[in-house]
Amino acid sequence: MRVEENPSSESGEPASGRLFDLSSAILSADSRGETVDQVLDRNLAELLQELRVAFTGVQILFAFLLSLAFTARFQELDGFGIGLYVTALMSTAVATMVLIAPVSFHRLLFRRRQKAALVVVADRLLLVGLALLIPAISSSVLLILDVAIGRAPAVVCSALTTTVGLLTWYALPLAIRRSGHGTVPHHRHGHASRHRVPAPEGTPPPGPG
Repeated sequence: MRVEENPSSESGEPASGRLFDLSSAILSADSRGETVDQVLDRNLAELLQELRVAFTGVQILFAFLLSLAFTARFQELDGFGIGLYVTALMSTAVATMVLIAPVSFHRLLFRRRQKAALVVVADRLLLVGLALLIPAISSSVLLILDVAIGRAPAVVCSALTTTVGLLTWYALPLAIRRSGHGTVPHHRHGHASRHRVPAPEGTPPPGPG
């Protein structure tokens, strides 16, 4: 299968693919009075802060799971418990790799003026990493509570954990996104608001000061 090259724009610069389209960044820059580079810098800083929050929890969970295999109680786990442990450990390990990936991506693209690609890829990787955390946390809860209080209540608590994660991490933000609630009206930077109250007749125009 042949991959077609992106056509060049009228300005002579190559057009971006749909994945790395800069139209949203340009619109945001126009509405906030920023340059595209400033928008991308701000987006990247926000993504890195979110990655730090997510990765802190992953570190704690991963360290706990790695040490769990060397405890005396681990030898008492049955096949179900071992399966839960493998699920939790692998989900956490892959989430760790995915959440660290933007760091390597940034190093390899450093000073190549491809920050738009970095922002898009980091955004996708963060979403994947968060998705992996749901089975990692839920299976860890099920594993620990299965030993502590029994399998039936452990399944209930694990199901509750999964439901809360799906609702708060995905269902709620997607519902608000589709509804459009909380959207700030877009005004082009430097343009007057459409709702300005007209001056009374005969009022002289404002001076240059």
